Amino acid sequence: MPNSPSDEQRINAIRFLAVDAVQKANSGHPGMPMGAAAMAYTLWTRHLRFNPKDPHWLNRDRFVLSAGHGSMLLYALLYLTGYDVTLDDIEHFRQLGSKTPGHPEAERTPGVEATTGPLGQGVGNSVGLAIAEAHLAAVNNREDQSIVDHFTYCICGDGDLMEGISQEALSLAGHLKLGKLIVFYDDNRVSLAGPTDITLTDDPIARFDASGWHTQLVPIDKGNDVATIDQAIEVAKNVTDRPSFIAVRTHIGYGSPRQDNFLAHGEALGPENVRKSKEELGWPLEPDFYVPDDVLAFYQQIGEKGAELESRWRETYDVWKRENPQLAASLERALRQELPSDLPWPTFDAENGNVATRDAGGSVMNAIAMSLPELVGGSADLDPSTKTYLKNCGDFSPGNYSGRNIHYGVREHAMAACTNGIALHGGLLPFAATFFNFLDYLKPALRLGCLTGIHSIYVFTHDSVFLGEDGPTHQPVEQLATLRATPNCYVVRPADSLETLEAWKLVLAGKGAPWALVLTRQKVPFLGARDAAVSRGAYILSEADGGNPDLLLIATGSEVSLAVDAKKILQDKGVRVRVVSMPCWELFDAQPQSYKDDVLPPSITARMSIEAGATLGWAKYVGDRGFAFGIDHFGTSAPGADVARSFGFTPENVANVALEKFALATR
Repeated sequence: MPNSPSDEQRINAIRFLAVDAVQKANSGHPGMPMGAAAMAYTLWTRHLRFNPKDPHWLNRDRFVLSAGHGSMLLYALLYLTGYDVTLDDIEHFRQLGSKTPGHPEAERTPGVEATTGPLGQGVGNSVGLAIAEAHLAAVNNREDQSIVDHFTYCICGDGDLMEGISQEALSLAGHLKLGKLIVFYDDNRVSLAGPTDITLTDDPIARFDASGWHTQLVPIDKGNDVATIDQAIEVAKNVTDRPSFIAVRTHIGYGSPRQDNFLAHGEALGPENVRKSKEELGWPLEPDFYVPDDVLAFYQQIGEKGAELESRWRETYDVWKRENPQLAASLERALRQELPSDLPWPTFDAENGNVATRDAGGSVMNAIAMSLPELVGGSADLDPSTKTYLKNCGDFSPGNYSGRNIHYGVREHAMAACTNGIALHGGLLPFAATFFNFLDYLKPALRLGCLTGIHSIYVFTHDSVFLGEDGPTHQPVEQLATLRATPNCYVVRPADSLETLEAWKLVLAGKGAPWALVLTRQKVPFLGARDAAVSRGAYILSEADGGNPDLLLIATGSEVSLAVDAKKILQDKGVRVRVVSMPCWELFDAQPQSYKDDVLPPSITARMSIEAGATLGWAKYVGDRGFAFGIDHFGTSAPGADVARSFGFTPENVANVALEKFALATR
């Protein structure tokens, strides 16, 4: 049975808002919104639970457009259903300062749940959102009161499924049996450069079947059929023991002269093709951005129903809150991203503090875990090595979604995308852990977290060449520079157990950015009881004896103790040395100039940084006359102590380099 005329008109309103916006901008992707409009229309008007007047309603369904190049599909729906996205915003698609940027940005546009565009990321985000829903439901729901009970929907395209992250994510979701996750595949058989069969001939249904998903296919003759798509969604919603995948065969650029042609993918149709498309689908040629009054009224009514849904939910929530006051207080505090005032922080001293910073980090996490129930996460099959397993907190797994340890397996890319999704959901503070060298596998997702301003925590261990025998394939040298070059990313490399404790206090309290803790595999000495001012990014750890310093030694992480030992040698030679610990560049750069000048006096130009990694960026702190001592080459396989000697990271060599570079007079 064909769609009703009213359904066709409402679907065409989506299509031509997208076509006109892309045409006016002379930039964008019209084909996907034209082909997927019926699918999105059916979901948004018949199934999706949302309230445009409260985009952050906890129990709303989540919708992620992983095929973010089709952003006008989403923007059209946001405008039509009554979000704070106006027709003027639609008309200013892809323009400076607009709420309608080229790809969806969660931090910019109300109603956008995840920042997408780099393909495959939204699929991973959706898995994270579904994990968050399952965990919060298991922890908070009671038999007669479901406080968290929503679906996560995602529309992806062929590019999403070609990117490797999608396989990681769908494999994890299938393993976890996330029954409230439903992914649509806009299967239009066309990519940007041509038909997909020039690169893609696998069977997506078989692929998802093999990964434990429930699958359905909407054939090509039903790709625009509202009733068929509606039925497929209904079936998927009733499958509770597996995530669901619905492949919908569509026509890219539907109704246009470029239908089923790759030219509809990544460029405006052109004025003549816009005219022909409107004529083909019976849409008025003028004015541009036209939406019939009855169509707009229909969509706005759909949006207004969301307020009723939320109101009924709030009635249930209020009863639940009265009956579970402590649980409610904990959930609401977590949603506000506030920490408990009395976290049981551990203490470190000369007796227990001579440990690897990864061990210190694990001690901190487990000391506070029971008092911080929103802290959830896991590692890429490495928790025995990263020391990030939360003891007595259970494993997140089918049948036990209340567990807080997520076993991601060797899936770093999906782990980071899921971490973004968990954070975007709200109510949880996610962490992810792996060896620092494997930052390369997850950097794209971490970058999007920085762009979005997500509060998440990354624990990177085995932080330098001193991990030893695993060799250069596992020894990070450029990763610190990579992270420090990423905007809105706070990188903390603590020197000992005390700095690690202070770092954890910061990363838990930080908002609006991912934080990266960079920790050692090897033991490092406790550097003494002190005011370890990690919050200021750098501080004077050891002052020069006998007057103003002749030399500043600036170090991070395990190299701080090396600087302290080198100072002793130089001091015996009559050189006055100040040792500065600089665990976080970003925090130090944010300090008042007066503080920065106190720590690194401009008058002292003999400055040497010491860090077992690339020297890129250190010029900012050592100055034109200073010297950055580091490793601008790959490492080698040998015991850590042998690597240190081979690369000159010994107190004697550091002292000799300083004397040579600065021609310091000895006394």
